[in-house]
Amino acid sequence: MQLDQLIQTISLAAIPVLFAITLHEAAHGYVARHFGDMTAYQQGRISLNPMRHIDPIGTVLVPLLTMLVGGILFGWAKPVPVNFAALRRPKKDMLWVAIAGPASNLVMALGWALLYKLAWSFPGNYFAEPLLGMAEWGIKINVVLMVLNLLPLPPLDGGRVAISLLPYRQAFQLSKIEPYGMFILIFLAVTPVLGWILLPLVKLVYQLISVLFGI
Repeated sequence: MQLDQLIQTISLAAIPVLFAITLHEAAHGYVARHFGDMTAYQQGRISLNPMRHIDPIGTVLVPLLTMLVGGILFGWAKPVPVNFAALRRPKKDMLWVAIAGPASNLVMALGWALLYKLAWSFPGNYFAEPLLGMAEWGIKINVVLMVLNLLPLPPLDGGRVAISLLPYRQAFQLSKIEPYGMFILIFLAVTPVLGWILLPLVKLVYQLISVLFGI
């Protein structure tokens, strides 16, 4: 990617990325608080301030590198602390805390799709073209984050959903992967494997949203 293209991409993608990670992490903290865990609230992480959720490597460096080399956009934010033992029904409530993040990304993807549709309705407007570009990035980023986080690999949200739904013995076995989960994910990301897994699902969700909004 040329430098001017990279600068243009960053200018269009920056706001959608900040919204995506901020609301994703805040959603985890809010739902955890709702079900009895005050950890994120006490640490000031139920916040719409992006600076509280930015991880310099996962939120800035890694996405920039993936933009430069091409392929599927990849990155992460500073995870909101959740003490699952403090939830009223730890195993059951874990499901809702985990699913809150991907659900927030789905809502944001739909919101960006609506903005794209509205911007498309005013083609002569000065702001239409940058809004279209920003909205397109907003849809892509949130769909990728949603699908990525639903992979059944702890500590991803999908892994916690699986732990919540599986019988105790199988859930315990899966939970033992968690210390190595991020290393596994990074390994998959630097090989074509993660793309093979995610791209068909990302394209399917993107197409469904496109059909829903006629874009």
